Amino acid sequence: MSPRPNGSTRSNGPQPDELPQNLTERVLARVADARLDVDLRARATRPKSKRRRQVAVGTSPADPQTPEETREAESLKRVFRDMGISYRRYRSQTGEPVVPGLRDAAYKFRAEPNISSLVAVAAYLDELDLLS
Repeated sequence: MSPRPNGSTRSNGPQPDELPQNLTERVLARVADARLDVDLRARATRPKSKRRRQVAVGTSPADPQTPEETREAESLKRVFRDMGISYRRYRSQTGEPVVPGLRDAAYKFRAEPNISSLVAVAAYLDELDLLS
């Protein structure tokens, strides 16, 4: 850390006392970050010929999702995918078998993607110290 012109110091990342300690808060922080990425992607422009119409998977005409709900679901799924990548990397490096209960928690999240089912998945990964 070096002093800034105004005399304060700045580091290259959040300080340990700035990180949320509660698991739910940490997962919500990840979802919020993913939401920013989803929003940026939604506002990105590209040539009209390359645009694809986005169809909400798993919805029927009788149950349409609002754009807000679609972005929230995409944010949750993005965090879930990132967790899956971390877990698969961990397993390939350690050779450990699947943690009992994690597969069921993942199935529950896929069936009903919401913050509580995502936190259930995160709890298993937090025990392995994969969420830092």
